[in-house]
Amino acid sequence: MNEFSVVCRILGSLFYRQPQDPLLAPLLTLIQQGKMPQHWPLEQDDLLARLEKSVDLPALTADYVSLFGDDPAVAPWGSAWEEGVPEAEVRAFLQQRGMPLGEGPADHFGGLLLAASWLEDQAQDDETAAQIALFDNYLLPWSGRFLGKVESHAVTPFYRTLAIICREALDAMRDELAETDDDNRQQDA
Repeated sequence: MNEFSVVCRILGSLFYRQPQDPLLAPLLTLIQQGKMPQHWPLEQDDLLARLEKSVDLPALTADYVSLFGDDPAVAPWGSAWEEGVPEAEVRAFLQQRGMPLGEGPADHFGGLLLAASWLEDQAQDDETAAQIALFDNYLLPWSGRFLGKVESHAVTPFYRTLAIICREALDAMRDELAETDDDNRQQDA
């Protein structure tokens, strides 16, 4: 798994899963123990230190439910934002690339980051083009407003900091996709 996939998988998991989910326990432990910077490819050590100090499972769970639960303060689905697209379009895009999807909405913010990781890990011929399309058409148009709302509605420093980390990471990953796409075009020329 490369750095792009790691970043997408970590951020996607933190937004997609409730903090008490057993699958998140190892990641939250890594963060809490201050070991995240050694696995994190981006220059965000100060933000990671802030995240480390704010891991309090009961508080995170309450904040997650308030932010993204049944009556969310911040809708985590792209189709809920005017810049987003219908969920069926996102689902069709991901299914065309062979991604197995469950019953839940395919346009969940965390789910889209996990989908970007999945696309990277599948290493198809059009992997970079598919990732660029995912970012440009289904994630980035609404992510700025979404992350801003998360930052302003979050009660815990954890989710406020996570929103900042994610905003910076999305910019860095999109830049990386552009560089990879340029490299691929030069090789094909």
